[in-house]
Amino acid sequence: MKSIYLLLTRSDTYVSKTIGLATSDKYTHISMSFEENLEPLYSFARKYKRTPLPAGIRHEALYSGFYEKCNHIPCALYELKVDEETYEKARNHVDDMMENADCYRYNVLGLILCRMNIAYDRKGRYFCSEFVSEVLEKSNAIELPKHPSLMRPADYTNIDGINCLFDGKLHELKSSIRPGYQYC
Repeated sequence: MKSIYLLLTRSDTYVSKTIGLATSDKYTHISMSFEENLEPLYSFARKYKRTPLPAGIRHEALYSGFYEKCNHIPCALYELKVDEETYEKARNHVDDMMENADCYRYNVLGLILCRMNIAYDRKGRYFCSEFVSEVLEKSNAIELPKHPSLMRPADYTNIDGINCLFDGKLHELKSSIRPGYQYC
């Protein structure tokens, strides 16, 4: 069995605060990784530390970029166990998207429609949880409880088969990440 890791966070940016106010969700962002040390993480996120747009498919790193100075934010790390074929499908899907990153944009409209519970696919446009949901669904890693465009980061905390490995502050997670470490 292989593992796909899902990192849920809630930063103190204006965008995250706005999403949190609109949803009352504990977490407002999700990233995925195929590595136990979470390097790299993949998500749809800001391209530059200081501005929310432009945004698109990105590598995210725990020790540089946006997360470098966000040690105090709440986070949760989840693990989804999958077979080798599913793991490779998911990884290849993300690799293909990364190779064609210029073809993808952030789905601001989709984010609004998600809050209104209106499913809507926009070709080449994603928000963070829509991206993760599509990758997991298309690779048959998991059966989602709703359409990928309606999935929010907090929804992953209630899906059977996805196990919580860590729930706390980002600095605590960073200090615990090392090969073979049991988070819980």
